[in-house]
Amino acid sequence: MKTIKFTSVALLFVAAMISTPIMAQNAITPELTDPEIASVAVTANQIDVDYGNIALNKTQNEDARKFAQTMIADHTSIIDQAVALANKLGVTPKDNAVTQSLTAGAEKMKNELNGKTGTVFDKAYIDNEVSYHEAVISTIKNVLIPQTQNAELKDLLQSVMPLLEHHLEMAKMAQSKL
Repeated sequence: MKTIKFTSVALLFVAAMISTPIMAQNAITPELTDPEIASVAVTANQIDVDYGNIALNKTQNEDARKFAQTMIADHTSIIDQAVALANKLGVTPKDNAVTQSLTAGAEKMKNELNGKTGTVFDKAYIDNEVSYHEAVISTIKNVLIPQTQNAELKDLLQSVMPLLEHHLEMAKMAQSKL
C-alpha cells in the first residue's frame, strides 16, 4: 500500500474544524479511491460555498462581501464540473472518513461564524478562508492529485489549482485590510 504523509490531510481537517493548521509529521493516511476523492472535492467546495453564504448574510464589509460572492460563484462552478465529470465517468462520489471529518469540522466553524458579528465576524471569516485555502491547496497537491487514478479527475484537480491559489491571494489581501 502506498503511504503518504498525513501532514496535508491534517491541515485540511484542522482548517475545516478550527481554522488553524497543525502539522502531524510522519503519520500515514489510507489511500483514497477516485470516488472518495471526488467526494472530498465536492465536500470541500460546498463547505466554502456555505461559508460564503454565511458571510453574505452577516458582513457589512464590502471586501468581505465581494470575496464571499466570488467564493460562492467559483466553488459552485468547481462543484458543477466535478459532478459533470463524475456523471460522465459513471462514478458516484463515495462518502468516507475525510468527507465526514470535513463536514463535522465545517459545522463547528459555521456555528462559530454564526455566533460573531461586525468586524469580529469579518476577521474570523477571512482568517478562516486563508487557513482553509492553504490547507485545501496543500491537500490537493500532496494527497489528492498523487492518489487520483483517473486522468480526467486528476486533470480537473490540477486545473482548479490556479484558481484556488488566486483565492488564497485574495483572502490574504482582504485579511491585510482588516
